[in-house]
Parts: sequence; structure tokens; C-alpha cells
Amino acid sequence: MSVVIVIPARHASTRYPGKPLVELRGATGEGLSLIRRSWEAARAVQGVDRVIVATDDDSIRAHAEGFGAEVAMTSTTARNGTERCAEAVERLGLSPQIVVNLQGDAPLTPAWFVEELIAGLRADPGADVATPVLRCSGAMRSELIADRVAGRVGGTTAVFGHDGRALYFSKEVIPYAGADFGPSDPTPVYHHVGVYAYRPQALAEYPAWGEGRLEVLEGLEQLRFLERGRRILCVEVEAKGREFWELNNPSDVPKLEAMMQRMGIA
Repeated sequence: MSVVIVIPARHASTRYPGKPLVELRGATGEGLSLIRRSWEAARAVQGVDRVIVATDDDSIRAHAEGFGAEVAMTSTTARNGTERCAEAVERLGLSPQIVVNLQGDAPLTPAWFVEELIAGLRADPGADVATPVLRCSGAMRSELIADRVAGRVGGTTAVFGHDGRALYFSKEVIPYAGADFGPSDPTPVYHHVGVYAYRPQALAEYPAWGEGRLEVLEGLEQLRFLERGRRILCVEVEAKGREFWELNNPSDVPKLEAMMQRMGIA
């Protein structure tokens, strides 16, 4: 088995309880749950052997099985999606070359983001983890800043070196750029897309390390790898005209629905 996608989904989200079961209405007006839309996004990725929903909640399990998903039940003690992915792989006895964590709140993730992510990890034997980044336009940067000014936890930004090696991830908008940018101008800010590709050994070791100081402060699970000296490869991807946003807060529901309507996503 080469590549497995795991979609971690928990009901007891601090910011948005029951989020995986929230309905999003697309261009046709049909409402499909967030977890179903994320599962369909995963199934559109080429070269994947298996797609698994990993959850600790019976209502999510029943709902996911109802639309045909394979489900792995995990414990209630997993502290984040990476730990839940590690547990699902262990419980199912899987031995893939690459495990992809497609988080259940990112249903607009284009298939090529994940395909390029997998290719990037395969091409860089020194990387333990890979994750996509998307250069922000002036408009996207302004949205990120507006979220922070309003006290909302919005998207995450990433900074990385010339070789793509991640230096830091933050819910603040970094790096600081004092200049004004037009809505369509490229900026030096990169939006971190919440998808990860792990080498199985790094994923298996992750839960035993315990939470890191920066991980707790930022609320970003990937910082645990950086705090342990593990290399995360940032793979720059192209939007190709697609809009992208994660569902972080209830206020994001109309935003995602409007994006799906503009892009004609049913």
C-alpha cells in the first residue's frame, strides 16, 4: 500500500462543536455535511489506495458509514488530528509509504494540492512531513488580517527557507509586510493549507512526544514536529482560479457556501 488518506473528525471541537456534521449548500442548493464534502475531496485525489474517516464519535461514524465511507473509531484522548491519524493507522494495522491527513474542515482542497504534496514528499527523502502553502493575494492577506483584528482565529500562515524547509507557522499574519497591496497583487505572505503528508515513522513517533510549548501557545499541531527538530517541507501550490478557505468558525459557513456557488461546486 502506497498512500492512505485519513480524515480526522471529532465532534467536541472547542471553537465549533459538531462541526463535521454541519451542512454546506453548494451551487445547486443541496446541503451536504462538511465531513462528506471532505471525503469526496479526498476521493478525487489520484494515486490513493484508501480513504478513511477517523473519529471518536458514534454520530459521525454512523453518518459517514451512511454515505459509504470507511471509518476507524479512535479514542477520545487524541489531542489533535495528527494523533488521531497515527492512532487510526496503528489500529488498522496499515503500512503505507505515505499517510495524508486531509483535515475534515477543508472541503475545498483541490485534488492537485494533495497530489503535488505527495510528489513533493517523495522527491525529498530528508523531509519527515510535507504540507502545502499558497501565496496570498492582497485580498487574501487582508482577510487574514481582518480576522485577527476582529479576534477570530482564521487561517494559518507559514514562513520557510529557500529549500522549502518550514521555519515557523502562526495564526498571526507573518511575515510582517508594511506595504499596501492591491487585491490581486502577490504578497510575501503564504497561507498554510491544512493538509499533511507524513512518513509513517515520524507519524508513529509523534503522539509519544507530548505537546510542545509553541504547539500549545499557537494551537498548531505541526509545531510539535519543528520543536522536535523534524523537517517539514512546504510545497507551494497554485490555486489555478480556485478559491480556498477552511471552516474554522460558524461565520465561515456563508463564506464557503458563497465560494462553492461562485465556482459551481454542487
